Amino acid sequence: MTTILVSENGRTSEVERVDPAWLEPGATVRFWLNITNPDDADGRMMAEVFHFHPLSVEDALTRIQFPKVELYDHYLYLILHGIDYRARQHHFATRDVDFFLGANYLVTVHDGVSRSMQHIAELCARREHILAEGPVALLHRIVDTMVDNYRPEMDALEARITKLEEQAFGGHERIVKPLLLLKRDLSSVRRVVIPQRDVVGRLARREFRAISDEMTYRFRDVYDHLVRIADDAMIFQDRVNGILDAHLSAVSNRLNEVMKVLTVMSTIFLPLTVLTGMWGMNIALPHLPGGDAAQFWWIAGMMLVIVAAMLLYFRRKRWI
Repeated sequence: MTTILVSENGRTSEVERVDPAWLEPGATVRFWLNITNPDDADGRMMAEVFHFHPLSVEDALTRIQFPKVELYDHYLYLILHGIDYRARQHHFATRDVDFFLGANYLVTVHDGVSRSMQHIAELCARREHILAEGPVALLHRIVDTMVDNYRPEMDALEARITKLEEQAFGGHERIVKPLLLLKRDLSSVRRVVIPQRDVVGRLARREFRAISDEMTYRFRDVYDHLVRIADDAMIFQDRVNGILDAHLSAVSNRLNEVMKVLTVMSTIFLPLTVLTGMWGMNIALPHLPGGDAAQFWWIAGMMLVIVAAMLLYFRRKRWI
């Protein structure tokens, strides 16, 4: 699916195809080509009409790419990531968006429906000055909208962390799997946001001639948002590690308590087993006072004395 918005003489309209004359030097037409779910025909169009480098076209047709920025002869190629709203069942996922920035055009390539693209396209239809500002300003609007969509997702991750903290302090035992899933999501955030922060940082450093001084200030604001998101992801990961360590320590302490009780019981029953074994042998043993009828009570009394003495000793040693 392809959408083409054109701005000419202050008017914005939607057309069906790209006119090669728009790409000639000195052309005053400004346009935005948005390609959704690209196929081989779209790849040939980008190579034959726009004369994009084969490597950048290949990257645009590949679904999984990490954020980056590359400068070619007549255009700037960027890969950034937006939130994937189709996968929000306790799972953080992103979708890569490819940008081809030329002197008077912006080509975007992505898979599936992008809320950021839909929102900006609707704004362009209602406010004709947006597309007339130029492709760099349009790029900034799209990137800024994509980054803003990270904040609700980061708030949701923080809410999950807070809930897991409460469960850990409340003695909830089945939190290891949710913690590991959360760590995976935070790793995904950092794996995407940190290189994306570096890409936007390059746009904000006057590194490319296509980015004017005014636009560098705008991209610097987006860069600050990405820095905060990256810092939040690092803080969240530290919190998750702390929850996991505290939970494992609590489990270990409970296990130690159980083992201590079992060890005390085994130690107490050891001498009792010796006594019962001695008087249960088929050999003659010295009779205790009171005759055979009193031997049971003698043995029982000796057991009670031994148990009491051992418990008193364990208590003084603060083992129990």
